[in-house]
Amino acid sequence: MGEITTDCYVDIPKVVRETVKRIGYDKPEYGFDGNTCAVVTSINEQSKDIALGVDCAIEHREMASADLSDLIGAGDQGMMFGFACDETPELMPASITYAHALSRKLADARKTGALSFLRPDGKTQVSIEYGNNGEISRIANIVVSAQHDPEIHINELRDSIIDQVIKPALPSDLLDENTVIFVNPTGRFVIGGPVGDSGLTGRKIIVDTYGGYASHGGGCFSGKDPT
Repeated sequence: MGEITTDCYVDIPKVVRETVKRIGYDKPEYGFDGNTCAVVTSINEQSKDIALGVDCAIEHREMASADLSDLIGAGDQGMMFGFACDETPELMPASITYAHALSRKLADARKTGALSFLRPDGKTQVSIEYGNNGEISRIANIVVSAQHDPEIHINELRDSIIDQVIKPALPSDLLDENTVIFVNPTGRFVIGGPVGDSGLTGRKIIVDTYGGYASHGGGCFSGKDPT
């Protein structure tokens, strides 16, 4: 659901179903299936009062600004921050970069069939240890939780994820004998996705930005729903 003002047509149910299936929820046994789930849309035109500030900003309306960048406004207040750091080629903090790398590798192992017992849900976390001068010293802790088929034994799942997800995705020189790795620490993760946790809009702003590296001013970028 949401608000948008546009002249185009979008087959929203089709887009939603294709997105859900692309994520991997395409079987009834997963509890959520893009082929059969209900799609209810509630899309309305944006409030004309709010649109006054979006379509023509106050700098243009009341200050006669000639700068074209002042023409477009915002429909709400917001706090944004950002920075670049030299810890990774992506210019992002290592902890969030490596956590994202693990998530991508986990999804790749499922989609290619390398780890065919995996299901779409999953989450990752990486804790970095720094030296006295602020340099990256090592990876201290890794957490990977992956949804899986009920038949797979927990030991096989853990060994497979360490060998085919964690080790290929992370720099080997940052891993040592003291790195603590947790794979599915609760032991079982068969029920997942929307059927296991409905989620809450706005809860993902940290993983969408800099991880635990910096505080956040609030305001959500996205919901947890698969659209």
